[in-house]
Amino acid sequence: MAKRALITGITGQDGSYLAELLLKKGYEVHGMVRRSSEEKFERIAHLQGKVTLHQGDLLDQFSLAALLSLTQPDEVYNLAAQSFVPTSWNQPVLTGEFTALGVTKMLEAIRHTRPQVRFYQASSSEMFGKVLEVPQTEDTPFYPRSPYGVAKAYGHHITVNYRESFKLFAVSGILFNHESPRRGLEFVTRKVTYNVARIKHGLQDKLPMGNLDAKRDWGFAGDYVDAMWRMLQQDEPDDYVVSTNETHTVKELVEIAFARVGLDWQKYVFTDPAFVRPAEVDLLIGDAAKAKKKLGWEPTVRFKELVEMMVDADMERVKAGQR
Repeated sequence: MAKRALITGITGQDGSYLAELLLKKGYEVHGMVRRSSEEKFERIAHLQGKVTLHQGDLLDQFSLAALLSLTQPDEVYNLAAQSFVPTSWNQPVLTGEFTALGVTKMLEAIRHTRPQVRFYQASSSEMFGKVLEVPQTEDTPFYPRSPYGVAKAYGHHITVNYRESFKLFAVSGILFNHESPRRGLEFVTRKVTYNVARIKHGLQDKLPMGNLDAKRDWGFAGDYVDAMWRMLQQDEPDDYVVSTNETHTVKELVEIAFARVGLDWQKYVFTDPAFVRPAEVDLLIGDAAKAKKKLGWEPTVRFKELVEMMVDADMERVKAGQR
């Protein structure tokens, strides 16, 4: 019989890539979506008829329990969150509700409804924040620098807590930044590639940016969902850093993106204080040695390739008049 998976956040970047991966592996895939006045399913439009969508909400524990009873999954991937760091400054309480307490509600629902489930929690490199060592490993202490990072640290620790207290098969993937042509326009990588395409097509002439010196460890989302799946296939539950072990500045991202369309970035980019965060995370670089050794996982897409893939996709989108 086919394995069954339930993905929260299936309409997001990671959810769409994960759904594709699981379908290829022969899974029956269910996704949880929130009821909203604006239904946004474009990232999974090509999977219509292949995945089953259900309404539910991380803030409503009863809806989670009902959904687990209905779908009877073997694996649950909790990818839903308020995931945009700047928004977490404007909506810190909402971010805490979804990104922190939402994890507890899902774990409680699993514990009482379907304790045999294998559970994946999407942790984040933003938990390291003001980093206490370079590179960061599974043992690096957390020092989050945003309400989002703080909420993710709670979600991470509560997952470990339920694993140890209730013997649930619950794991956390500490994923460093991962991008793709499906990334939301509010994220810096996609903001750059989309606006580069607009500039190249003559639709605008400037690109306002925040801190160009911020450094990140950027990988491809399609690679990272493979690591999620591998974590749930292990004999024992454990937590893993997933990263490329390379760091790049926002400035490098900008340079590669403009070079891809044959433009000099310095003619278009300027720093706008509105995009500088109250507390910046300066240097994130992950050591994924444990994931390589135990999961046999390696990133396949390098940074330059990733940026160029995103620029190419946005050039096509802008040409077609899409966002």
